[in-house]
Parts: sequence; C-alpha cells; structure tokens
Amino acid sequence: MGGLPVNAKYMIHARIEVDGIVDKSDIVGALFGQTEGLLGAELDLRELQNNGRIGRIEVNVSRSDGKVKGVIKVPSNLGRIETALVAAALETVDRVGPYSAKVEVVRIEDVRAEKRKRIVERAKELLQKMEETTPETKELVEEVAEALKTAELVFYGPEKLPAGPEVEQADTVIIVEGRADVVNLLKHGYKNVIALEGATIPKSLIDLANRKKIVLFVDGDRGGELIARNAIGAMKIDYVARAPPGREVEELTGKEIAKALKNKVETKEFLEQLRASERVPEETSGPIERVEVQPAPLLALQVPQQVVDEIKGLRGTLEAVLYDSNWKPVKRIAVRDLVSALERSEGISYIVFDGVITQRLVDIASSKNITAVIGARIGDIVRLPDNLIIKIFDDFT
Repeated sequence: MGGLPVNAKYMIHARIEVDGIVDKSDIVGALFGQTEGLLGAELDLRELQNNGRIGRIEVNVSRSDGKVKGVIKVPSNLGRIETALVAAALETVDRVGPYSAKVEVVRIEDVRAEKRKRIVERAKELLQKMEETTPETKELVEEVAEALKTAELVFYGPEKLPAGPEVEQADTVIIVEGRADVVNLLKHGYKNVIALEGATIPKSLIDLANRKKIVLFVDGDRGGELIARNAIGAMKIDYVARAPPGREVEELTGKEIAKALKNKVETKEFLEQLRASERVPEETSGPIERVEVQPAPLLALQVPQQVVDEIKGLRGTLEAVLYDSNWKPVKRIAVRDLVSALERSEGISYIVFDGVITQRLVDIASSKNITAVIGARIGDIVRLPDNLIIKIFDDFT
C-alpha cells in the first residue's frame, strides 16, 4: 500500500511477536486498523500513507514453534515529534487476527544523517580523484597555502613545551624563552622552534640538544643575558642569537628575526662578549643593577575574578586589554599596537597584556595616570613611578 517517500527523513524500526501463525498482510492490517483514530485524522496511518507522508510499511517475519516473530520498518517524512508519536502508536497494537501480539519500537533512525555521512565520504573520494588527476593545480594551491598559513603550535616532551611541528625532524633547533616567542617565530615560518618555559631546563630539551645543532635566541635585554647564562650552563648550546637592544623576540618582525639569526655567534664568543661588558666600571652599571621593580608596599591592587580569568586566557595571544577605573574593558588590541593606542587614549586605568613590561611602557603609563600594568614578564626597568603598580601573570596564575 502506498510507496516510499522520495525524501523520507526518518525510519521507524520495530519488533513484533505474535502468538500464532499469521501472514505479513495480517500484521500490516493490524497496524492500520488498531491505530486508526488514536492520534486524530492528521496522524492516521492510512491517510499519511495516501498523502506520501508515510512510506510503504515493510515486514519481514520468521515462524517457529507456532509463533511469528518479525521486523517492521516504517519510513516517515513527518517531523521529529510527529514521527515519535506514530512510533509510539505502533506499540499499542496488541492483537493480529485472533492472536495476542506485542510491538516494540527499537529505534528511530535519522535517514538524513546517514545520507550526510555518505555525502561526506563520497566527497572525500571525489576530491582524492580530482587531486590525483590534477597534480599541477594541487601543487600550486599547496605552494600558496604554505606561504600564507601559520604553522600550528605543538607540545614537545612530557613537559609539554610549546614548539613548532618540525623540531624532531630538523637538524638545527631554535630555542626561545616562552610560548609567545614560539608563536611569533611560527608566524614567520620558523617551524624548528621550541620554548624553555622557565628557569629550570627541562630534561627533554637537554636530550634534544645533545642530538641537534642548537641556536639559543634570547631577548635583547638583561633578562635575555640571564636566560642565556642559565641555559649555557645546563645544556649544549652551539650558537646564541639576540634580539636588537631593548627588544623582545615575541615582538620582532620577520626581517628582524632573520637578521638576528643571521648575526648569531658561537657560544664561546657570546660568553667573551658578556665578560667584556662586565669589565665596564661599576659606577656605570651600578644604578641599573640597584633598581628593583616592586610595587610600593602601600599600594594594593584588587583584581576582579573575571580579569584574573582573562589573564589566564591571554597567555600566548600577543594581545592587550585596556580597562577603565571600574575594571570594565575599553579596548582589546594587539600588543604591537599598545604604545600607540595608549598615546591616543584617555580614561584608561589598568593595562593587562601578553608581553614584556618595558621602561617605555612604564613611562607612558605614568604620564597617562594609569594605576596598574599587568604583563607576562618584566624587562629592564630603571625608573619606576611611586604611583604605578607593576604585576606579572604569574602573580595571578
């Protein structure tokens, strides 16, 4: 009776047991007869089938020990709720001819989901064939995509050190200080990069250095020198590259990164340069060494929990969030635009950013009467205004 709707959405799967020997037609007749009028005229099985909303009901049976067991399939073009109602109505059938019967709906299959799955699999096959038959086009697309894409960040070793995807394959590995440095180098196409992530040198990094040629790439400030000393004393370092004076690796452009790596020096030469700089008279470097970047004891900083959560989320993004005096976000910008944005902005009380707190930033924040600056870490600062609070991410996480 009727036919399968061309665009059936669902398939009702049910089981039936009859305490006697009956035919398929008897079962179908019982389904129509005993559900008639249960759900009103709009959901009457016979009317639904005549209108093409319910397809041909299929019944497969087996006979054993004087009983019949079977499987019922009912294709439906109704909505999800209406289909469920029809399925539930089928379970009210309790007799087929003179015999007792029981119907149980096993499941309602979303036919469209299966179709979508088949479409996706077929699309994959077609795409693979297309790529096999047009290798030149494929190579062109891959070349352009490779030039534009930013390599994905991966995590290396049990310490889960931020790294590029080619650290294990490359003959030479670039070691930087933190995740933000790795992200910046990846953005400019350097995939053989990995981060120290702290003062303690990870064992997996030491093992890696013993198998690779290592270039240590540090910031161009006092902090970079200290990191280089620590790393050289703990592991094999072949070359040392430095960012331009006062600059951080995470903020360098592609050209600046290439130039710094080109100007790398052997570790022995780097240490000799450090020893030579230490022979400068003490009065020259003394004032800088005496500066401690600590907030004034009387200045307290109450940071709302939502801002603490924001600090955790900012790591590795190279972004900054500017807040007003009530800790309401005013603007979200890239770290590279922070200084220029501050020079143009008014009404900013707090700065939270994934970058290095430098003397230049401190001076601008002081001139703008900003209350506090919270950054990923602190660079070389020789002047700290009494009314400015300095904090780093590790103070909150």
